[in-house]
Amino acid sequence: MDIWGEMEHGHFEQLVFVHDPDSGLKAVIAIHNTTLGPALGGCRMWAYPSEEAAVQDALRLARSMTYKSAAAGLAYGGGKAVILAPPASGKREAAFRAFGRAVQGMGGRYITGLDLGTTVTDMDRISDETDYVTDISGSLGAVGDFTAKMTAYGVFLGIKTALEEIYGSDDLNGRTIAVQGMGKVGYWLCRYLSRAGVSLIITDTNEAALRRASEDFAGANPVSPDVIHRTTCDIFAPCAIGGILNDVTLPQLNCKIVAGAANNQLVEERIGAALAMRGILYAPDYIINAGGIIVTAAELASCDADFAERQVERIRTTLRRVFASAKAAGITPGEAADRLALQALAQRQTRQS
Repeated sequence: MDIWGEMEHGHFEQLVFVHDPDSGLKAVIAIHNTTLGPALGGCRMWAYPSEEAAVQDALRLARSMTYKSAAAGLAYGGGKAVILAPPASGKREAAFRAFGRAVQGMGGRYITGLDLGTTVTDMDRISDETDYVTDISGSLGAVGDFTAKMTAYGVFLGIKTALEEIYGSDDLNGRTIAVQGMGKVGYWLCRYLSRAGVSLIITDTNEAALRRASEDFAGANPVSPDVIHRTTCDIFAPCAIGGILNDVTLPQLNCKIVAGAANNQLVEERIGAALAMRGILYAPDYIINAGGIIVTAAELASCDADFAERQVERIRTTLRRVFASAKAAGITPGEAADRLALQALAQRQTRQS
């Protein structure tokens, strides 16, 4: 991997490697762009197959956070941290405290928070060493899975908006939606959809999570993870790993809309055009999954849950704008979303100059 080439090509500002020999911590912090403000993005912990895979994930996610904040109208840039593997037994607290010291050393250029594989307790340990962390015990984002709930709420609103775009009505009753991933966000999304009368098809690699969702949502049809994208449905909602839309899965899709919570769903940007060629409407992931970062921004501004929820509801307006722009310019929704984000960055740069 040509790290400098990747950073230059993607216009990244900073890449930090963190190592703490005592706890075994190995982490990467990527800062993509701080034009709009400090880089904001959670700390992900995952058993990556290689160091290169971890770096690539951090870079992709950081760039996505820049665009997510910009499109949502937030005064934050984009960053992301990844921890390469769970710490050894008895070393977790020390590892996250070490990570907190690394964040503190960046002087506020990066603010971290919850993400895949990390917990509120982990954020508490980070906060022992730095103030540049969100989602600690008692905070807006940590209470009652509020961050996950609002992320799911934004995706739910995005699904309704996509239905409106295709069918002229956002009525979900009787629609069939295949949801990939029964983690916190996927589970909350299913709760919203179930209450709206949706027929659910669900999957997860975690059998316990899948079983729980099957029991909690009457009529939900559990299927194997390797067939979820092939099921016949109105909407496919990826809520697990990134890169799910690729050359292998694209021809197998049997839906009219793709709208889910997963980050970086398109393995490459060209897949967006391929979706359009197949007549499948794509709701850009960083537009509709922005509920989490909106909650974080509200938390940092000392706002309450009602304010945060009202801000999440603006996702519908943003997505309508993206769809209208795409139609008017003859481009894909993904390209229209990128234009919206880049416009926000350009306007700030103009004011600064």
